[in-house]
Amino acid sequence: MTDFNHTRAGFHLPEGVTYLDGNSLGPMPVAAVQRVAAMMRDEWAEQLIRGWNSAGWYVQPRHVGDRIARLIGAGEGQVVMGDTLSIKVFQALSAARALRPERRVILSDAGNFPSDLYVAEGLARAVDAELRVVAPEAVADAIGPDLAVLMLTEVDYRTGRRHDMASLTERAHQAGALTVWDLAHSAGAVDVDLLGADADFAVGCTYKYLNGGPGAPAFIWTHPRLADAAQPILQGWMGHAAPFAFDLDYRPAGGIERMRVGTPPVIAMTALDAALDIWDGVQMADLRARSIELTQRFIAGVEANCPDVALNSPRDPLLRGSQVSFRHPQAYAVMQALIAQGIIGDFRAPDVLRFGFAPLYNDERDVDHAVEVLAQLLRDGSWDQPHFHQKAAVT
Repeated sequence: MTDFNHTRAGFHLPEGVTYLDGNSLGPMPVAAVQRVAAMMRDEWAEQLIRGWNSAGWYVQPRHVGDRIARLIGAGEGQVVMGDTLSIKVFQALSAARALRPERRVILSDAGNFPSDLYVAEGLARAVDAELRVVAPEAVADAIGPDLAVLMLTEVDYRTGRRHDMASLTERAHQAGALTVWDLAHSAGAVDVDLLGADADFAVGCTYKYLNGGPGAPAFIWTHPRLADAAQPILQGWMGHAAPFAFDLDYRPAGGIERMRVGTPPVIAMTALDAALDIWDGVQMADLRARSIELTQRFIAGVEANCPDVALNSPRDPLLRGSQVSFRHPQAYAVMQALIAQGIIGDFRAPDVLRFGFAPLYNDERDVDHAVEVLAQLLRDGSWDQPHFHQKAAVT
């Protein structure tokens, strides 16, 4: 069994703060400070350019990718790190679309993260494809013979609604299409099984539930059956078969290595590597069970004590990820009042209070304290003050 008391001790959690926003940015692992400092002192400072070989910087994207692979149901040598999530979405989507050149439709849903839709819209315009966006519950029925790629975020960033990856992938395959799954709100939060679901491509960020730090690099996975056939539009020198031959013509590297683009962010990846140490003793089935316990407890507590809010997430825990959303007509002000009292969740337009639960560091005390403070704020109306209604640039 996973010892979550032990994993909690691996994070720096500020005094007086109940942190329920790990689905936006995970807290800092205690080990990250020394690990990054050692890398800068012993590798960058002393080895200089030699560090690409002697310190293993060049192979770091695969080393870290292998550590993430276990958490998403992928195999060794199938995941590589680098660049941002939007870039990885573009790579995966363009590669999938190129494998179905006779088809024009890219299908997604209205619950997808807008950035993914922006990428898809731009790609569709460039390659004369069509982006179709339907309601989340209408995805299955929208899969048809003209579909090239089904692109979905597994867990909805606002509601926490979780798509059935295996079922929708099977349906897409029956129609002759491929799938691209965004795991931004899945990796480190739920029990993902990419190989078991027979998915085709997957991408994800590492600064949320994986706790890699702000701007931590994204990852990309390609099913082994497609890894040597995938040809993304965005090609970079690190994905070349012989990058240091400096050929003028691009020749893709074998397998997942061709999904590398630019120079890897070594310092950021070092912090992520330290964060992944905490996962070494974690069983994903235990994590998922613990997540359900925490979210169910939170829903029950809020509904028993806060009649002014309405559940905005699926009630069935099997249909949601590791976050819970409630609706309130003045959600922004309510959330700012919560934050002022040390309960850090977040707001999503137009009226959503969003709370992320990460079993690595959240426990029942966090749940109960958040319920208590939210109930008190709603009872006494202390959220309704002018400064709580003033929206910041980043909300």
